Formats: sequence, structure tokens, C-alpha cells
Amino acid sequence: MTNKTKTWFTSWFDTPFYHILYKDRNDTEAHAFMDTLTDYLNIPEGGTILDLACGKGRHALYLNKIGYDVTGVDLSENSINFAKQFENHRLKFEVHNMCKPYHKQFDAVFNLFTSFGYFDDDADNLKTIKAIKAELNEFGFGVIDFMNSEFVINNLVPEEVKTVDGIDFYLKRYVEDGYIIKDITFTADEILYNFQERVRGFTLADFELLFEQAGVHLLDIFGDYKLRKFSAKTSERLVMIFK
Repeated sequence: MTNKTKTWFTSWFDTPFYHILYKDRNDTEAHAFMDTLTDYLNIPEGGTILDLACGKGRHALYLNKIGYDVTGVDLSENSINFAKQFENHRLKFEVHNMCKPYHKQFDAVFNLFTSFGYFDDDADNLKTIKAIKAELNEFGFGVIDFMNSEFVINNLVPEEVKTVDGIDFYLKRYVEDGYIIKDITFTADEILYNFQERVRGFTLADFELLFEQAGVHLLDIFGDYKLRKFSAKTSERLVMIFK
């Protein structure tokens, strides 16, 4: 089975294999980041947060647990259907395209773990920034947690094999036409699968241009989940706070 469609994320993210491959993501680090970020932003107790491209809701669940009213949205119906089992009166999940403004405003909009830059059409990236702006209330903050593309490209591992739950995932990474690409090949139940992840290698300068075009103001830039100073050469993350 080969799947390299234009909107690859609508198919790959909806497969169980995506979640198998990335099952070892560090929840402890993610929770500590949410603690640090909400404290830094001084989001009020019971404040409202939109988790944009929430996946199966790991960040949204924790944010709700520590006292916030959280809405998680994602384009993946499978991920949202999974997350809905955890809903309560202060935690809701919904299928939604992040290019379009959600129908409510929030104290904060979080776009976490490089959940941006998937679109082939540059116009959709700008639409997403404008949508985030529309989703913020008067005192709200937008947060985009992106990879530091320069660091990632300079430290790219061209090929590796990762075995998870008895499946050998063959990963090939390269840069092409401004995208950081990962080809993923594996066999499961005697079926050969080929998927591809494509993420635009946005730099800080690229985001600054998008923010200017969207009419939002970049307030802070950090280089990791402890909110330490950003360095284009050495930081693993690019965490941007804007409004």
C-alpha cells in the first residue's frame, strides 16, 4: 500500500501505525512544558485553552487535569474519536481544520510539537496564523512550538530502522524544496506500507514574516521546553509566543 497524497497528514495521522511509531514520546517532558508554559503566561485558574492539532489529546488531557477548560481540535477523525472518551464538562474534542477560525475565543491557543508547516499551499500557513489570531480573546496568547529547522537539518540522521511492537519501521530523512521529509516504510500483516511526512523547514525569519502578514506581534522566543534562550545553532525547539 502506497500513500503519498498531497494531504498526506489526513491519511498517515489516521492510521494506528503513526501512533505505534511515536508511542515513546516523553509525557513527563510534555507535562513539565505545560506547567512551565501556563505559569509563564499566567493563564488564570479555570482559563480557556484551545489545543490546535491536538492528536489523541495528550497535552489537552494534562492541561485539563491541572485546572483549565480545554478544547482539543484535530483534522484526524480517528484521533478525535479516541480522545472523546476522556471528555468532561471542561474538556471537549472536535474535528476541525486549523486553517479556519474556531467559533470561540480563548485565553490561549497552543499549537504544539511541530503541528504546523504540513501544507503544500503556503496560503494555508498564513490562514492558520490568522485563524489563531481570531481565536484569541483580548488578553489571549498564541503559542507555536516548532522544531528548530536549522538544528534539525544540521543533525539529520539520513537512515535508521526503528522497531516498535514487532514492526520494523525503515526511516529515510532528507531535505527537498524547503521541506524536511521522512519516508516511512514497513510491513504489517504481510502488507507493505509506504508513507511520507513532509514538514516545511520554517526558520524564525519565516515565522516573523508570517506574523507580520497576519498582523500579530511576536512577544517571546525560546529554544526548549524549559523556556531557555533560543539559539539557531544549538536549540532543538523554536517556541514562539505572540498575540
